[in-house]
Amino acid sequence: MVSVSHVVKKLLDNKVFIQEGLSRGIISYGALARQLKSEVEQELGKEVKTHAIVMALKRYAEEVKRVNGELYFDERTDITLKTHICEISVSRSSTLPETIKKLYEIVDFEAGDFLDITEGKHEVSILTNERYADKMIKLLKNEKITNVENNLVLLTLTCPKEFQHKPGIIFNVTRSIAWENINIYKIASTNREITLILDKKDAIKGYKAMEKLISNNGKNKPKV
Repeated sequence: MVSVSHVVKKLLDNKVFIQEGLSRGIISYGALARQLKSEVEQELGKEVKTHAIVMALKRYAEEVKRVNGELYFDERTDITLKTHICEISVSRSSTLPETIKKLYEIVDFEAGDFLDITEGKHEVSILTNERYADKMIKLLKNEKITNVENNLVLLTLTCPKEFQHKPGIIFNVTRSIAWENINIYKIASTNREITLILDKKDAIKGYKAMEKLISNNGKNKPKV
């Protein structure tokens, strides 16, 4: 039998900002219950008391807090910020793979420089240090360049190896960024790294959001 709690969960599961507000304790249960009342009643096909919705919201908020608490970060989590990054977007072609091989010859990886190639169905994204942009564009002169985006930064979280098996990690990272009204230009991940590509103007705000996420979740780390 469908209950008020089931309906409340259904209505809020895709509303990230409301979940965040409930977990932070900054949303009035009464006000939210009154707002949801008509939808809950429509789903159940009967009249529902506001108090019942408030109780369901409180249970839902506790569940959100519990799930977030299990996704703790600790002292093994590092945050790095790499600036002066650009993206070159190129249409896929039969000649592009050979050209891409030449791009790797330009980048000084030993100096810590960066090159990431992501292939989509119709387009290829090339992320690298801005200082290589002109040389790469020259090499790509016979390809169809669809966009060049400058003033990007890489915000990377390096996590313990076991984090790759924990559901919800990337969701919690992106939610923390979205809560600060920061646009994520692109996201990439490996077994131990989550990298957000942001606009340069959001670099410091994004870094602080990640510091806050690690600090808040670290408080929930179980003691051994």
